Amino acid sequence: MIELIVFILGACIGSFLNVIIYRTEKEISIINPPSFCPKCKKEIAWYDNIPIISYLILGGRCRNCLAKIDIQYPIVEFLSGFITLIFYMKWKNNPAWLLASLLISYLLIVVSVVDFKTMMLSDLFSYLIALIGVVSSFSNPLFEGDILFKIKQSLIGIITGAGILFSLMFIGKKIYQKDVMGEGDIFLMGAIGSFVGFKGIIDVLVISSLLGALYGVSLIFLKKLNRFSYIPFGPFIAVGAIIKIYSNLTILNLLK
Repeated sequence: MIELIVFILGACIGSFLNVIIYRTEKEISIINPPSFCPKCKKEIAWYDNIPIISYLILGGRCRNCLAKIDIQYPIVEFLSGFITLIFYMKWKNNPAWLLASLLISYLLIVVSVVDFKTMMLSDLFSYLIALIGVVSSFSNPLFEGDILFKIKQSLIGIITGAGILFSLMFIGKKIYQKDVMGEGDIFLMGAIGSFVGFKGIIDVLVISSLLGALYGVSLIFLKKLNRFSYIPFGPFIAVGAIIKIYSNLTILNLLK
């Protein structure tokens, strides 16, 4: 029963994340006005705003104008609920890290969707992630040692994460004579370093690169892109980070 409540709570948070995503994209207040249909602008009734369920009942369309509701909404709600549940089950005995890891994951979901839709990364979200990573480092199970050493690992992770991606961007620009990634990716990877440390950055980079390559090759195969097309890298960095947070997957150990 408690697991179901946790999932529902996470899905409700996901509903709010959808509000942040849409209003960040449109650059409007996340507080006012209340939730409304992007097409007809009519305020959405509470019973049409129940995470996942309302989408299914309405058949993915606005009750008023019958405009299609973006599939993003139930997907974000489900992912938020699922991540909240599995993180709760793993870290319910470490409430400080449970809260921090969930806040980080929610911000990564927002970053991922906004970047996927707009090819833009807001540095504000990266700053928030980095702040949470440093402040919560004392409870981080990925770090070892006393409190001061954990804080040191977090700060070094920020420098390492941003430094590695900056170096890759610099080298890529020299080779291809154009930007191969945005500055927002550098800030995001630095922020991720705050909670995975300098060793974990390599794992996140490998995982995200593999996922990004699979996505890009698939779209090229389907003739949706060509090999010179840009794809947003932020979502794959975020997925790699969440995988690392939950599993502490170590790439070097897999290669032994």
